[in-house]
Amino acid sequence: MPVETTTTNGLAHLWAQGDAITRTVALVLLAMSVLTWVIILLKALDLRANRSQAKACESFWHSADFAEGVHKLGKSDNNPFRSVAVEGREATQHILHKDGKTQPQLHDNLDVSDWVTRSLRNSVDEHTARAQGGLTVLASIASTAPFVGLFGTVWGIYHALIGISSAGQVSIDQVAGPVGEALIMTALGLLVAIPAVLGYNALVRGNKHVTHRLNRFAHDLHAYFVTGARVSAVGESKVLPMKKA
Repeated sequence: MPVETTTTNGLAHLWAQGDAITRTVALVLLAMSVLTWVIILLKALDLRANRSQAKACESFWHSADFAEGVHKLGKSDNNPFRSVAVEGREATQHILHKDGKTQPQLHDNLDVSDWVTRSLRNSVDEHTARAQGGLTVLASIASTAPFVGLFGTVWGIYHALIGISSAGQVSIDQVAGPVGEALIMTALGLLVAIPAVLGYNALVRGNKHVTHRLNRFAHDLHAYFVTGARVSAVGESKVLPMKKA
């Protein structure tokens, strides 16, 4: 007569037999995993958009005038290259009183180059802060998830041993099953931490590339606003003026 066997080990059994602490640890790891993938997905989409926007920088310098160049950069408010260009233009017009405000202000004592540099730097810093948003969460999850899983394992083993000791007679099957289930928590912690680490490193590397392109673009804009021409990208002493309308 065949004997019917049922699976009494695994995640479902661990959840069913676990206490409140074990379930809480499992839910925390689940929340960490969901948050990790959401951040990675959103940041990857932003990074992809920024890289696409960076490709329009060279087209900006081949425009007939500044307005056309800004139009080529795109219309998105989250475009850091457009924001830097507009911020630099407004700062230049403001300090040179070309914005219709002729009342003397404190910044009139500043050099035009210093004022434009400060404005461009603020815009670049704002983008850097936005790009780094969420990365701290990834770093925290990557560093804490293994320990959360380890805590779940330790507590699961403790909980299992207490149950085994109360049963009286102990066999290897009674010990191996609960201990093996408890070790699943450590594996879950690693499964949460590894994507967080890889995602963090990839996003940091991508953000550095975009920030480098943005700083170089801001440097060229600074030269344009101060001297009326763009510094040559090949490191020569000449400057490259924008096309005139």
